[in-house]
Amino acid sequence: MARDRIGLAEVLAAAEKAAPMASLDVVARNLRDRFGARNVSFLFLDLVGLKLARVTEEVATQQGRQSDQVDLPGSVYDQVLRTQKLVCTPDSGQWQRVISPVTNRGDAIGVLELFLLDAGPDVLEQVEEVAHALAYLLVTDRRFTDLYQWDQRTAPVSLAAEIQRQLLPSAPTCEAPEFALACALVPADTIAGDTYDYTLDHDTLHLSITDAMGHDVDAALMATLAVNASRGARRAEAGLAEQARQTHQAMLDHGRRVFVTGQLLRIALDGSGAQLVNAGHIWPLRLRDGQVDEVPLGVNLPFGISVQGPYQVQDIDLRSGDRLILYTDGMQEREAETVDLPGVIRDTADQHPREVVRTLTAAVTDACGGHLQDDATVLCLDWRGPHTAGRSANAGADT
Repeated sequence: MARDRIGLAEVLAAAEKAAPMASLDVVARNLRDRFGARNVSFLFLDLVGLKLARVTEEVATQQGRQSDQVDLPGSVYDQVLRTQKLVCTPDSGQWQRVISPVTNRGDAIGVLELFLLDAGPDVLEQVEEVAHALAYLLVTDRRFTDLYQWDQRTAPVSLAAEIQRQLLPSAPTCEAPEFALACALVPADTIAGDTYDYTLDHDTLHLSITDAMGHDVDAALMATLAVNASRGARRAEAGLAEQARQTHQAMLDHGRRVFVTGQLLRIALDGSGAQLVNAGHIWPLRLRDGQVDEVPLGVNLPFGISVQGPYQVQDIDLRSGDRLILYTDGMQEREAETVDLPGVIRDTADQHPREVVRTLTAAVTDACGGHLQDDATVLCLDWRGPHTAGRSANAGADT
């Protein structure tokens, strides 16, 4: 039973006193002591978004354990993650099963599940607060422990895949009042060197997508060159043209005569403009007023081709309400060519970008029979425009 109000500060303060790998146990104990909860567990979304790995407080700190795996599609957990709304249903006797999303700034990490006798509105609201606090704990604690990496890996990871994963941002989804962004990468059976990247500063959203030539470790190493050259230039506050130049030069100097296609974007949060460098990459798709069209761009040569001169910085027509899709050729090559990307984008127009990228990559994976010959990567950006209220960072699909 709830005796007093639980706030984020109390939960965070209790977890701060524990070791990083014990935060899950701290939260479970808090729920049990405050509400009489039983069978508290945390289900982490795996790296490809198709399974959940269940961790209970009894095994939360045991290395080498085997977490229970749950298929996500069609489950109640899928509903919670899609809608970002708590679900409370009768279980046995007077017990209620409660499942709450664990999400940070739009990044759906997983769900919190527990069973309660008292599941009144006030208690459920406090459970949601605890789940929100848990998201912050997980984001912070994963800097210090591999615990959460174990839980996200429902299949073996090769060296090439390990390198590729470490190149990606720690969260595949990000939200702010001006935009919602979601990204996904489904690796080929032999890693093919795709990456995506994003970062946010006071007045600009930075995005990139790249596709390195080759497969396996060689492709992952070439992707490492491209991504880190771009990031280094960006962090030195270089403009897009200089970012492109340094990425190109890194490939010329160290790229073993391999090239990388890609796009680098900068979007001003005040709505004053969006610019892009296109290094031999596929044109983006844009959903506007129910219509999906390619965004026509000038095309420079890929990074690493010696005859390329200065890279062209182009303006992009981006308006409030637009949805912009960037993707690599693995989304449309070979068997994936049968996937109607514009049709899927139209059909998912009312869904959150999290669900859009999941639907798109699932369609490509299905078309390839689960064995991709090339990495398939997609970014979905919903541009709301400057100074709009928007929904909260933990909101689900638009309704």
